Amino acid sequence: MFPKVLAFVITPIVKQFSVLQKGRNYIIAYGVIRRGFDMLKVGIIGKTNTGKTTLFNAVTLLNAEISNYPFTTKSPNIGIGYVKTPCVHREIGVKDNPKNSTCLDGWRFIPIEVIDLPGLIKGAWEGAGLGNQFLSVAAQADALLHVVDASGSINSKGAICEPGMGSPLADYYDIEEELIKWYTKNIMENADQVIRLLEGKNMDLTKAFLEVMAGIKVKEEHIKTALNRTKLGSIPLGDWEDEDFKSFATEIRYLSKPTLIVANKMDMPVSEKNFQGLQETFGEKFVIPCSADVELALRRAEKSGVISYVPGEEGFKIKDLSKVTPKQKWALDYVKSRMLDKWLRTGVDLALSVTIFKLLMMNVVYPVEDAKHYSDSKGNVLPDAYILPNGSTPFDLAKAIHSDLSEGFLYAIDATTGFRLPKDYTIRDRDVITIVSTRRKSKP
Repeated sequence: MFPKVLAFVITPIVKQFSVLQKGRNYIIAYGVIRRGFDMLKVGIIGKTNTGKTTLFNAVTLLNAEISNYPFTTKSPNIGIGYVKTPCVHREIGVKDNPKNSTCLDGWRFIPIEVIDLPGLIKGAWEGAGLGNQFLSVAAQADALLHVVDASGSINSKGAICEPGMGSPLADYYDIEEELIKWYTKNIMENADQVIRLLEGKNMDLTKAFLEVMAGIKVKEEHIKTALNRTKLGSIPLGDWEDEDFKSFATEIRYLSKPTLIVANKMDMPVSEKNFQGLQETFGEKFVIPCSADVELALRRAEKSGVISYVPGEEGFKIKDLSKVTPKQKWALDYVKSRMLDKWLRTGVDLALSVTIFKLLMMNVVYPVEDAKHYSDSKGNVLPDAYILPNGSTPFDLAKAIHSDLSEGFLYAIDATTGFRLPKDYTIRDRDVITIVSTRRKSKP
């Protein structure tokens, strides 16, 4: 594991919003804080001592407790992380002035909610070891980062062991088994309610399941796909066997919670073999090499002024070598040789980007009030960046900004061309759009 000799104060490299740290259901719309729109949520799951909390701290730069004993994280840590995307300001030739996000060296850092969940043990689905709390919160996430210890430094119980003795592949399957059992249990426990909806309200099976599963972010298309894949749609729910419920629950788990595997501790020599095994099993697109320790150290060092570093970049620059202690110089050399030279980056920023833009297929759109100057009413250029699902329309953007805009929605304008957009226009990544509405957003 990375040697902890870069003991710098943890403070953000990109500006954070205290209101976002305190509340979970806030966004900043045209620079105005509003309640009611859910920020994207990414949950961090995995066994104890895989580096979940270190990853959380690296992403959010909050100082959640880190130690090497089970259940250090006794309740979910919730903070604000940032996903990085090329900012559109260079493309359209303006200098931006972000309000709900940050622009750094041409990259727009957009806030998302990150949740570090308590580690799982066997029997978590039945409530063992904080399991029910863990799984209930995990179900609220839009996507999951499943952290495994690629160095094999933890045993089957999550305790520290000799590097190479543990199995990250077995650890992955242990956690997934608990998740699927939890989903199965909850679906079976709600089966009677689904049957009542089928009989009493004359709902079809998809709508009835949606009624009871919407609270854990299961969508109608997830249920339809799961029923189709399992071929259970034509079988009366009362005739389902236990294996049918498990098959359906398995599909729901993976459809509703896209998951990226984060192979952590890749700075350790023994990690590469396990990483190759993970990629061979799950595919290169779904396993990211990572060192959360290295990323956390680099962000601390950057803020302290020792180095210049943008999260996710392939290198860093020492600002003044004469001010770096021998231990710090050795640690920075370790970072370069063990992680950046071999894997190009720490993997932390990449994991978030792949999750948001590849697994969830999100697009970034820039709403402006003044299409000519790409600004809001106060003259702030490209003030906000919103993350919306693939297939979203300008009306969806209006709803995300404020209900007032959507209620009076008339049409939208592509600010870069000046063209009026059709009502059914599908928003593309990096669009700059003006909403024309009969109503203005109300002041807080």
